Amino acid sequence: MFVLFLCNLSLVPAAASKNKVKGSQGQFPLTQNVTVVEGGTAILTCRVDQNDNTSLQWSNPAQQTLYFDDKKALRDNRIELVRASWHELSISVSDVSLSDEGQYTCSLFTMPVKTSKAYLTVLGVPEKPQISGFSSPVMEGDLMQLTCKTSGSKPAADIRWFKNDKEIKDVKYLKEEDANRKTFTVSSTLDFRVDRSDDGVAVICRVDHESLNATPQVAMQVLEIHYTPSVKIIPSTPFPQEGQPLILTCESKGKPLPEPVLWTKDGGELPDPDRMVVSGRELNILFLNKTDNGTYRCEATNTIGQSSAEYVLIVHDVPNTLLPTTIIPSLTTATVTTTVAITTCPTTSATTSNIRDPNALAGQTGPDHALIGGIVAVVVFVTLCSIFLLGRYLARHKGTYLTNEAKGAEDAPDADTAIINAEGSQVNAEEKKEYFI
Repeated sequence: MFVLFLCNLSLVPAAASKNKVKGSQGQFPLTQNVTVVEGGTAILTCRVDQNDNTSLQWSNPAQQTLYFDDKKALRDNRIELVRASWHELSISVSDVSLSDEGQYTCSLFTMPVKTSKAYLTVLGVPEKPQISGFSSPVMEGDLMQLTCKTSGSKPAADIRWFKNDKEIKDVKYLKEEDANRKTFTVSSTLDFRVDRSDDGVAVICRVDHESLNATPQVAMQVLEIHYTPSVKIIPSTPFPQEGQPLILTCESKGKPLPEPVLWTKDGGELPDPDRMVVSGRELNILFLNKTDNGTYRCEATNTIGQSSAEYVLIVHDVPNTLLPTTIIPSLTTATVTTTVAITTCPTTSATTSNIRDPNALAGQTGPDHALIGGIVAVVVFVTLCSIFLLGRYLARHKGTYLTNEAKGAEDAPDADTAIINAEGSQVNAEEKKEYFI
């Protein structure tokens, strides 16, 4: 090539050659370093602000001439001419590989020759990362170790871990040089102990590198954690009352899902299967009574373990606002008339006998309150009738005594005789009284 340059000089007139040498004192080629991603295209540009028709040349790191002015010197289809003039020589290198990296030289053939260096940096693109170390399923409480690895990066890539979009900082990082001594293999290890909250969580390994143009490469692993059931009993009402229905729901969570659940009462089987119906995870008691009081237990089991929950049922009385409240005060009244007793007794009995539990189910007999009310009404009726009869008897006995006393005084001629006759009448009256008793 230098011989070619001498030949070209021999064709130039002497005067022109002198001008070129004279003007070449202020000439100098200008270049810039270039960074390109592996597989991309690099543009190498050499400029001269003042040039009096002096030739420009590009050569590679092996000092092979690529272009001399607009003439291609190296047979490489990846290398093309972009622009050639007295002030600029630009060439392109497509499908750049790591072997193309190095220092390229632009030469301006003045006397002496002036050069400028441009360094071509080729970025190695990291391979898509892979996560290893996960075997499904993982038991709750186990220690998990995940490793994320990527190769071919230049310079070495950066690896970051995320769990539910939250970055995990406490990780191990390892960088190794590849066999070509140009790229790197990077790996990162994440250690953590799993629990049931990790089930279904996505663990992400993200690779950041300047060759990725702000679009990182990611690998994702969805965790599957198996754990024992957790059980909770939820009642349909917080205040169960007699005669009402009640539904107890056994809420069980576990993986694998426990199915079905087992219901027991006080450590044994349900006592009334016709009235206590189990449907899936629900225990339905059709209508409550006091015999239903006790401890109900729901038990859930899966392949990992067993868990249970208990619910203590206390059946409350239904507030009865329809029962009469004037029955007891009437018994303590000093004066009891016949009219009140006769009127009150049947009314009370009728009212009490017609009382029904508003919470009782249709088609069911009334609760014990109706029977108790009827008994109270009968007792009140008998008591009032006894008082009435006793009053009648006492009134009749008193009238008889007064009548006999009067008869002894009517036939007496004087006061002494009347008194004697009255005393005799009283004796007879006492005899009659004893007779009646």
